[in-house]
Amino acid sequence: MKKILRTVVPAASVLALASLLGAAGPTNIPPPGPVPPVENQKIAHDIFRDLVEIRSVHDIGTKGTADVIVKYLKANGFTDADIHIAPETKYPNQVNVVVRIKGKGKGKPVMWICHMDVVDARAEDWTLPPYKFTQKDGYFYGRGTSDMKDEDAAVAASLIRLKKEGYVPDRDIIVAFTADEEVGLEQDGPNFLVKNRKDLVGDAGLVMNPDGGSGEIKNGKRIDFAIETVQKTYMTFKMETTNKGGHSSEPRPDNAIYQLAAGLTKISNYVFPYKTNATTRAYFQTIAQTSSGQRKTDLLALSKEPVDNAAAARLAKDTSLNAILHTTCVATMLKAGVQENALPSSADATVQCRVFPGESVEQVRSTLAGIAGDPGIKVTLLEPVQPAPETVPDAKVMGSVAKVVHDMWGKDIPVMPTMAAGASDSIFTRAAGMPSYGVGGGWSDIDDVRAHGRDERDEIGNFYQTVEFTYRLMKELTTAK
Repeated sequence: MKKILRTVVPAASVLALASLLGAAGPTNIPPPGPVPPVENQKIAHDIFRDLVEIRSVHDIGTKGTADVIVKYLKANGFTDADIHIAPETKYPNQVNVVVRIKGKGKGKPVMWICHMDVVDARAEDWTLPPYKFTQKDGYFYGRGTSDMKDEDAAVAASLIRLKKEGYVPDRDIIVAFTADEEVGLEQDGPNFLVKNRKDLVGDAGLVMNPDGGSGEIKNGKRIDFAIETVQKTYMTFKMETTNKGGHSSEPRPDNAIYQLAAGLTKISNYVFPYKTNATTRAYFQTIAQTSSGQRKTDLLALSKEPVDNAAAARLAKDTSLNAILHTTCVATMLKAGVQENALPSSADATVQCRVFPGESVEQVRSTLAGIAGDPGIKVTLLEPVQPAPETVPDAKVMGSVAKVVHDMWGKDIPVMPTMAAGASDSIFTRAAGMPSYGVGGGWSDIDDVRAHGRDERDEIGNFYQTVEFTYRLMKELTTAK
């Protein structure tokens, strides 16, 4: 049995949380760690509710959610001098809010970046209304409850708690509540801020992004806590073949569909070279401690340089590990022909690549073309690429996060850096030279992830412990040691 470091929670907080959870809460989720005082729970809940009930999708924008954040900040002690509303120049409905708590100037500010937009949800696809904040069976339901209006509310409530306590950090705390993370690169809140509003965020020396990294639960147990320090680069290519077409009654060997399919089949069988970096080596070292047998041996081998290709090939049979061991490219869309009785004059496929940091567009493009092995297959990049450099894990930052994790949930929880196969706004702050860490305070069941999906939800106790984690981490990172 693991020894858990218990932290005393005020009795009033426990009772308030118990009444919210109700008698029939989830049975596959461990009890929450410490939660905020009752007053701060209420503020966090209300911000969360109001944010979820705004349909802040790309076509509408984030003005409504920005208004909610500003309303609660101003109602709880923040002034116009503390809050800056920054709509994007070309897109006035995409509104960012930057708030700052002034410190003693003993270091560069720590900045939290929190996107307020969501992927859209259709009511007919859900069993509950996606844009109504619903409490049911121990969960809060609604679009954005796990990505990431829960974290927006947690960060806002933590700022309010610090303000009411009169806390003066050793260095400034900046929070940027931002627009348009869920769309392509043509618009993005943090990218707009670091390029066009350096007066608001340009002095930040460290970035925390709650939209990445968190605790993982499996079979009702907390297994580890991940901190995202690097992401794979997102690249999308079009592979295309063309010919003169013709009538389907006179088929020819040079069919555009078959030509493209042959190239795609070759790519499906190709394995990009295995690679590691400082983040993944530390990750493999950590998860090896809870593994056994050949898996443990292979993980330990990959925690060192050079790469052991045989060990990597064995571990790559696990799709989640395969995703962080090398570049991956996969066909995701096909288009060909205009009518059933006509030979296609063109065929094209969308190939989505998640590229290991450090590899260029031309390296990947030329690899795809070479593996397809047909000069008649044209390979082109579909959209601009934002490089995603690694934030080499800093022992002091990692230690600060680990301290909060261990104080809240026990010293036996492994805390480790990870490389994300997906993407977040951290790519923009890293590109601007700001060390950035994906650190969310929530815990998720790895067998029931609903972000972007149907009936998205957040377990009630998890939400309140996320608020408490955020508050504690803000203090930990802004108190000089």
